[in-house]
Amino acid sequence: MTAQGNFRYVSTTRRVREDRRFVVGRGTYVADVPAREMLHVALVPSPHPAAKIIAIDSAEALALPGVHYVLTGEELSGAVDPLMNGLDTPHVRRFPLAVGQTRYAGEWVAAVVAETRAVAEDAVELVQVEYDPLPHVINPERAYEPQSPPVHPGHGSNVLLDRTFVWGEVDRHFAENPRHLKFRVTWGRNSTVPIETFGVLAKWDPWREILDVWASIQMPKYSDQIARSLRIPLNCVRVHQDVDVGGSYGVKRGIKHTVLVSHLARRLGRPVRLIEDRLENMRAGDAHGPERIFDVEVAFTDAGIVHSMKMRALDNAGAYAGRAPFQLGKPIGAIVGPYQIKSVQYQAISVTTNKAPEEAVRGFGQSPTNYAIETMMDKVAAECGLDRIEMRRRNFIRKEQFPYLIPSGTRYDSGDYHTVLDKVLAHANYGELLEERDRLRKSGLLAGIGIAACLEPSGGNSAFEPLLNEKNTTTTWMESCRINVDGLGFITATMHTTSSGQGHETLVATVVGEVLEIDPDRIRVVRPDTLASLPSNSPVGSRMAIMLGGAAFHAAQIIKSKVIDLACRYFGREGDGVTYSAGAVSDNATGKRLELAELVNIAHRHHHSLPEGTRPGLNSEYVMQVPGGGKLAENSRIQMYPAYSFECHLILLSLDPILGKPEIRRYIIGHDCGTIINPHIVKGMTLGGIAHGIGASLLEEFVYDEEGQFLTGSFMDYLLPSSHEVPHVEMVHHCTPSPLTVLGQKGSGECGYLGAPAAVSGAINDAVRPLGIWFDKLPIRASRISDAVAESAPGHSQ
Repeated sequence: MTAQGNFRYVSTTRRVREDRRFVVGRGTYVADVPAREMLHVALVPSPHPAAKIIAIDSAEALALPGVHYVLTGEELSGAVDPLMNGLDTPHVRRFPLAVGQTRYAGEWVAAVVAETRAVAEDAVELVQVEYDPLPHVINPERAYEPQSPPVHPGHGSNVLLDRTFVWGEVDRHFAENPRHLKFRVTWGRNSTVPIETFGVLAKWDPWREILDVWASIQMPKYSDQIARSLRIPLNCVRVHQDVDVGGSYGVKRGIKHTVLVSHLARRLGRPVRLIEDRLENMRAGDAHGPERIFDVEVAFTDAGIVHSMKMRALDNAGAYAGRAPFQLGKPIGAIVGPYQIKSVQYQAISVTTNKAPEEAVRGFGQSPTNYAIETMMDKVAAECGLDRIEMRRRNFIRKEQFPYLIPSGTRYDSGDYHTVLDKVLAHANYGELLEERDRLRKSGLLAGIGIAACLEPSGGNSAFEPLLNEKNTTTTWMESCRINVDGLGFITATMHTTSSGQGHETLVATVVGEVLEIDPDRIRVVRPDTLASLPSNSPVGSRMAIMLGGAAFHAAQIIKSKVIDLACRYFGREGDGVTYSAGAVSDNATGKRLELAELVNIAHRHHHSLPEGTRPGLNSEYVMQVPGGGKLAENSRIQMYPAYSFECHLILLSLDPILGKPEIRRYIIGHDCGTIINPHIVKGMTLGGIAHGIGASLLEEFVYDEEGQFLTGSFMDYLLPSSHEVPHVEMVHHCTPSPLTVLGQKGSGECGYLGAPAAVSGAINDAVRPLGIWFDKLPIRASRISDAVAESAPGHSQ
């Protein structure tokens, strides 16, 4: 392959090919898919956080013109199997509609099917449900107590997961180190709320016995779960993967939506579509992210060298299990961050409560853990009287130590953290940044500097699943690519999953073009439906640059080898007697050259010229396994992810002491994701992730009151960052290629978000530290800041 830094198309500034159709409004979303005689669904929500369902009277709703059906949970549960849980929790059963009782305010109790969405919504108001309220629990610490109200009585407690891992000699390191420190931080429940809510259209053909599904998904094993729940063969489910998705960042799972409409389509013999409104999405759309309390204790030297850490992470999974507990598993693969911490004790606890369930959100639990680790580094620096930059320098893993084995059993592939930090400081002119902070303080503002250095595990392995659930023995998390060169020499590559704006068509075309030395704009990339697809695990876990890019690379290499073999046969040469260049092959001895079109003609039409046993045509396929994967855990230690990107955030922030309103005056990020395949895509991912992180740190939170009622069901209450809150971001790049990937690339899909909350929090706490204030819960809203500043003023009385 071409040498690092000497690419034709990789790492060059090329347009993102998908943008063409999006900017002119030619995307095809679920709402754009036509279907004759289509019916629409609206949902009946529970007003109670916990209640027995005594009776449902749908007579008045069914009498409304245009209403076709009202489906209840009791009926549905007799026709489908429960949705899958990640953990072995058979008594935490979940169906798309509540069965017997409701477990959170907003849970779907019944589904109304009508000719239009408007008629279905009107009919929802006519469905009469009789409830008997039950005790509920909202607080995760209360839910963890044995005597708390049970969310699932059959499970025996509210605890889904409670496991303590000990890696290394934690007790000895705590005994040997002279300094210890304890603290608590809390990550507030937030999510990604993409522009498009979840949508799904299902159509059942009884004569062909096939279920067609169009959905705005980002989910592994989606068709598998549909088939399992509906009790039909997997080859009866055809998911159309060429649907565009209007944003996801992890949350577009939608399996309960899909099972619901698929059952209705089979039951009614007509296509059925469900597209959430914003309230349905935010209240009950399975789109909430982690809500986590961290208790951390750390042992360190007088010089600020951290040797051991104890972390207890208590996560509020909401009413059902799903994959939520696994968000405590991914951070195991980067449990020490970029630091040389020798030993770790990690207690991972996941509990059910009467809140909406959690689902996967960008980073899958890593950003909250990074927030806890970076808070720890800031606190140790303060305890030792060290500059926070120097604190990190002393503890960073050095570049000559890679590949570096962390206590939990994962080897970091490569990195140069000190150089990235130095580049960020040089770009920012750190000395002047400190002077600007002090000048702002003298002017009457509160001002602070935030620093966060963290890792982005990438490559999307499944190793945390068998680690947390011994009955799960999955050791592959593959991705695939197929390439066909047609009879006229044009190349079509296939990817076998949906995409939600990450630029995968650009990725595949660029990699194939790089290998075959052909302009990527000449390569078509398509997405077949699931019945025509090779194995895939979807774009999750910052994996597609590594896995889909790797599969495309190897598939293209097979094509290249076949072309060279054809030319060798034609010229009568051995492999080293010819040279491949720009899609053509030359005879080194005579200088004769065969263009790709001529070689394709031979492959497709001149069977007499082909080696014996060669199949006509020119195609290839490759199914790629995760580099370094394929093993189960041993002694609770596992290689979690193959590649680790690094990001370093530096922020200057000021606060109005009266209003408490933050203003980010400078934002610099140093980013190392190895070889960048497309700079535009990486930049977009990074900027979007930073905006997401600013929202999580300052504004966004799904809030419930003590009565279990959901309070933030619109953008009037759930606040998103706007252009006023998101500053100009200065990006500094560095490239430390991964030795494990085909081009040296690492993941970047979760970047920005993984460090921004920690950096913003650190900047605010630096700003208020002279007043003796410390904020230990995200988001840190302006009202909290102004109240705390007012209370700290001399002479303030309660």
